[in-house]
Amino acid sequence: MAHVSHQQALRAAAAGLTRRRVLTVTGAAAVLAFTTNLPDAHAAALPPRVLSANPFTLGVASGDPLPDSVVLWTRLAPSPYEPSGGLPPTGTVDVDWEVAHDEAFARVAQRGTATARAEFDYTVHVEVGALEADRVYHYRFRSGSWMSPIGRTRTLPAAGAKVGALRFGVLSCQAYHDGYYTALRHLADENLDLVFHLGDYQYEYAVDEVGGAREYTDRTLPEIFDRETVTLEDYRLRYALYKSDADLQAAHAAFPWYVTWDDHETENNYAGGVDENDDPPEEFLVRRAAAYRAYWENMPLRAPQLPSGPDMRLYRRFEYGKLAQFDILDTRQYRSDQAYGDGWQFPGPESEDPARTMVGAAQERWLLDGFRASTAVWNVLPQQVTFAQRKNTTDARSKLAMDSWDGYPASRARILAGAEQAGVRNLAVLSGDVHTHYALDIKKDFNDPASRTVGVEFVGTSVSSGRDGTDKPSNWSTFMAANPHMKFYNGRRGYVTVALDDKHIRADFKTLPAVTVPGAPVSTAASFVSEAGNPGLKPA
Repeated sequence: MAHVSHQQALRAAAAGLTRRRVLTVTGAAAVLAFTTNLPDAHAAALPPRVLSANPFTLGVASGDPLPDSVVLWTRLAPSPYEPSGGLPPTGTVDVDWEVAHDEAFARVAQRGTATARAEFDYTVHVEVGALEADRVYHYRFRSGSWMSPIGRTRTLPAAGAKVGALRFGVLSCQAYHDGYYTALRHLADENLDLVFHLGDYQYEYAVDEVGGAREYTDRTLPEIFDRETVTLEDYRLRYALYKSDADLQAAHAAFPWYVTWDDHETENNYAGGVDENDDPPEEFLVRRAAAYRAYWENMPLRAPQLPSGPDMRLYRRFEYGKLAQFDILDTRQYRSDQAYGDGWQFPGPESEDPARTMVGAAQERWLLDGFRASTAVWNVLPQQVTFAQRKNTTDARSKLAMDSWDGYPASRARILAGAEQAGVRNLAVLSGDVHTHYALDIKKDFNDPASRTVGVEFVGTSVSSGRDGTDKPSNWSTFMAANPHMKFYNGRRGYVTVALDDKHIRADFKTLPAVTVPGAPVSTAASFVSEAGNPGLKPA
């Protein structure tokens, strides 16, 4: 029913828009969002001369690997800062692809031809099948006389396979205008199997001609970026800006990514169909449709994730042999509106209402069913906002962040109860959003420090959002004193690497001294470990 009502609202919004309203709410995006879900079978193939310049300016990516399959992605954009990447607004281009066992492509495992279509902004999503389990592969694309960079990817172990170990990266929050992506360059040099990006891949905020805090002196960014993203074209162009960054391209090319969004891919702190400014939902859903469409186009996602108007199922499950089950959540699309007007507020009847939800009834049911069916050693929840409680004073009654799970305590309690009832012994939550590193124990009762620890949470800091940051933010002492289950807090930029086997899970919190200048070094600020069957973080 929610899907039907969204479609009706979208059509009503598009039908009621005047030319003046199109400029602010973008009727064009509304029309595109529900008329271009299917390719145009009559679109003409474009002549080779349209690719007079390198079309692979935005790199390559892979994602959502399975034991026998992986998604390969690229986007043709000879002029990435122009609409349609400088290509005609209608038409198709053939793109050849290859997957090989070796980087020299002497042993090709699969090859084929995909079609890049104008309706999807000339993006390509190839779901390569019939691959061997638990194998590294290399891939590339060719269109016309142009060859893409080479990417490296891998498949997952076979279902039920006994796996010795796994190592993955955790990323979030990469505001282009707040600094360089040096963290991503360092991540690309890590020895990892997978990467999880937990949201805020791009931001809706304007980027000025010098790239904000990057303060470019060697280039001038076009004026088209110096405005908030609202239309489908706005969002598509903003992804082109972000993906033109060489460090982001390197991190994508190095590993397969699992992605999920947070708020800024659409608009700050939106909740379901409610935007931050409480605009009419029928207007916001038009914008959400444009944002979701551009997100799918620019991520290495499979066909089932293709949105229908303002609706897109992004929550999904992956199993890494018997070692780990990953339940990737969407905490934006289905949530109740933030209580008490959002921000840091005292909890009360509104925030503690049992009817409130962070993930919606269907996703919650799916998650709890997954807990019950799981046979994995580790159950890992890659998601967006801080799961554990965070008080901002040492007073008995303290304000909590209404946008995080603290604003949805009944929803959090249902998930923890479901994990306990299912016999989940090793729960690990991965989070982003807050531009800080946290290492947190998940307690049965957060208000009782002696309460049983039922899981652990690793909150990864931002890649660039928040600019350089500091090791100890101004509220560091208060937060550490107010939250005994908080074992670590750092406000620099960086990422997290997580290693797990059947005995332990370990997180290494990586930080950089600066992102407002390029080339900063990376270091490990802290490392924590938790034992399988005995949750609780200890310094490694």
